[in-house]
Amino acid sequence: MNHTRPFKAGLARYGVGILLATGLGLLLLAADNLQPNLVNLSYDLPFRGRPGQAPDDLVMVWMDEDSHRELTQPRNDSWDRGLHGQLVERLTKEHARAVVFDIVFSETNATHLQGDERFARAIRENGKVILAAEYAKTPDGSPTMYRAFDALIDAAADWGFDQVSTDQDFIVRRHLHVPPDPDGDNFSSMTWQAAHLLGQLDTQKPENRYVEHWMNYYGPPGTIPWVSFYRALVADEFCPAGYFSNKVVFVGGNIKTVFSGQRKDEYRTPYTVRGEFVPGLEVQATQFLNLMRGDWLSRLSPRAELVVVVFCAVLFGAGLACFRPLVATLLAALGAALVTLLAYYLFWGQRLWFPWLITVMVQIPVALFWSILYNSVASLIQNRLLAQSLGLYLSPKQVQRILKEPGLRQPGGSKQVASILFSDIAGFSRISEQLDPADLVQLLNSYYETTIRAIHQTEGTIVDIIGDAIFAIWNAPELQSDHQAKMLQAALLFQQNLSQFNCKQGSIALRTRVGLHTGEVVVGNVGSSEHFDYAAIGENVNLASRLEGLNKQLGTDVLMTRAALGVARGPWRLRPVGKFRFKGFVQVVDVIEFMVLPDASGPLPPWFETFAAALETFQQGQFAAAEAGFRRTLELRPEDGPSAFYLHQIQEWQTHTLPDGWAGEINLTEK
Repeated sequence: MNHTRPFKAGLARYGVGILLATGLGLLLLAADNLQPNLVNLSYDLPFRGRPGQAPDDLVMVWMDEDSHRELTQPRNDSWDRGLHGQLVERLTKEHARAVVFDIVFSETNATHLQGDERFARAIRENGKVILAAEYAKTPDGSPTMYRAFDALIDAAADWGFDQVSTDQDFIVRRHLHVPPDPDGDNFSSMTWQAAHLLGQLDTQKPENRYVEHWMNYYGPPGTIPWVSFYRALVADEFCPAGYFSNKVVFVGGNIKTVFSGQRKDEYRTPYTVRGEFVPGLEVQATQFLNLMRGDWLSRLSPRAELVVVVFCAVLFGAGLACFRPLVATLLAALGAALVTLLAYYLFWGQRLWFPWLITVMVQIPVALFWSILYNSVASLIQNRLLAQSLGLYLSPKQVQRILKEPGLRQPGGSKQVASILFSDIAGFSRISEQLDPADLVQLLNSYYETTIRAIHQTEGTIVDIIGDAIFAIWNAPELQSDHQAKMLQAALLFQQNLSQFNCKQGSIALRTRVGLHTGEVVVGNVGSSEHFDYAAIGENVNLASRLEGLNKQLGTDVLMTRAALGVARGPWRLRPVGKFRFKGFVQVVDVIEFMVLPDASGPLPPWFETFAAALETFQQGQFAAAEAGFRRTLELRPEDGPSAFYLHQIQEWQTHTLPDGWAGEINLTEK
């Protein structure tokens, strides 16, 4: 006996899936330049589902376009720094915790020397002002800082560089507290210096600057409170006295306009998915808050990420290969959902992230692909054969399920919510009397080719055809999440295809009446073990049939219940036509007319609203007003059947006393 065959088969079945999932996972983990970068997206996506968390201990002061205009400051030169001094004086008076300027005051302002002096004096009196600098290298290659002029540096509590770490897509994902050049390790970021000034414990040890910190954004642009510079100078209703009390204040430019003496710095964040940019000051403020609160994000270590990638490769590469395509697909979706939930839990709850999209977007799909490829050859061949065996009554999905599940052939059924369509040809008896039997059969065959196509195109199942009537359902035997929408689309195709059919055949024009409803039915084989007859039965089937019959009384083409509507939208109009209690039913049903109009997306025609108002007055028992409304509707739309129906009802009701609790319903005595 050859024992190597099962071993080789198992090696191929499980080993290939593991190797594919492992190889691609490790490749994507190491290749930062691939687009889309799944590593970066693993960091970005959890932000977008997380609610914003507006901080209450920091305020940004924008040097924005409004401030430039209101304070009449030049566009191509330094501002009068006396304005900065005035701002700092107010912040000192209101006991702001600290002030951070994301502005490099590299030179004095010869035009406003007194403003420079006032600014320096205000900084010194405040005692907790941090200034920005720019890290660079001199021509000889040594690191240096372009910082504020000496008078401001001497007055400030400290200073630090304001560069940030950006990726290729201009998103700032990581903190930068030491310049990337090793020779610049004597310098710290201004946010680090600000946190150090305020006593944040992690910043008391210089070596902690090298610990990897990932940005934890608190919400979309504008989440962090801000105020325009010109409003912050003087307390008023927009920025009342005490507004800055016990808060850290960041001051800088808004990148939407150009301010003198400043470079334009703009970046993206995980929240700016449509390409918009945010000012660098907002990024700096976020970085500072991460430090002060200690709530920055952390990433798994490279070794831990390697273990995760290999573990997921083994789990899904070998696990999915054990199952047939449908089960494997469901398990793959479940696995992807669980990995996603775990990633979001770690991100939101533990502030920890890892490249989870590599598993969800690559490893699981690759493992699933291999599983399907390995297990599905016979199924694919069978599906093609089944597709060729479609008949008039059976949809492809029904045939596939019946042949795939022998248990369905046994007598019995199961409860299932289904969308139900009943249709028949209006005046068919009269038409049959006019035609020779052979011509009648030919007409019916052509009619069925047209109407049945509408059901199959929308993946419906034809349960029965009796004479000129068609009975079809959706959401059985195969489940369809959008079964109501498919049924409405079939009703639309019914009307469109029939209109084309009447134009082509050119003899007797046919008109189809349709009833639509959604409800619980019993579906299954109601025949015997030797005779299979897939059917749907129940009171909801009868209700759909009653709706189809009601068209005759109302002079309409398609009637439906609210249950059949779902959330479907399309090129049609829906008109409520009243409340009806059908024969044999206790409950009152709100009936809606499904109308295919030439311009369903345009404004409502006048008769539409006139009818609605008339129906409302009828249901309130105001028959005189209702009669006038329905007559006006007929003037605007002479062929309107529901208006004629209600005028007849009003004539009868005017001779009767309204029963107690009457809410406008019509009791039908005919099926």
